[in-house]
Amino acid sequence: MTHHYALILQEILRGYALPLDGAHGVVHWARVIENGLRVAESNGADADVVSLFALFHDSRRVNQHRDDGHGQRGGELARSLRGTMVHLDDARFDLLYEACLLHTDGHTTGDPTLLACWDADRLDLGRVGITPRPDRLCTDAARILLPWADARATSAYIPDTVLASWGMTPALTPIG
Repeated sequence: MTHHYALILQEILRGYALPLDGAHGVVHWARVIENGLRVAESNGADADVVSLFALFHDSRRVNQHRDDGHGQRGGELARSLRGTMVHLDDARFDLLYEACLLHTDGHTTGDPTLLACWDADRLDLGRVGITPRPDRLCTDAARILLPWADARATSAYIPDTVLASWGMTPALTPIG
């Protein structure tokens, strides 16, 4: 079932506490989705769950630095939208929730969808001055993507196509 990512993003942004252009904001989410879909293509992960993870994993951060519990809060937001905007069966929703909950814990083994989610986020660490270590990535696909993804993260690359598909301009304003 398709998800209306632009509508989900609008709902997320209603309660988003940090700057949209901050280190954990919308541009980061857009790079995470691009990273994640590339990993998913290689490792067989659920692309829909990976895409939703990109939107929700940092959606309820309240601090740009340390923010314990933000992954769980993002997962709870996804749960609150389940059945109206988020349409996943129980098993797939459980993967989304677990991916959000544990994304900062450093795990490197598990379900291929979890691994794709976690690698998607880790591949964008360059945005905060951290070069991802290949041994802390979960998949071979992410290790191969590392130079490409890190160059995008460190240069603050803006995925215009993703933003447009989410109903936003590169200036992070709603289209229309």
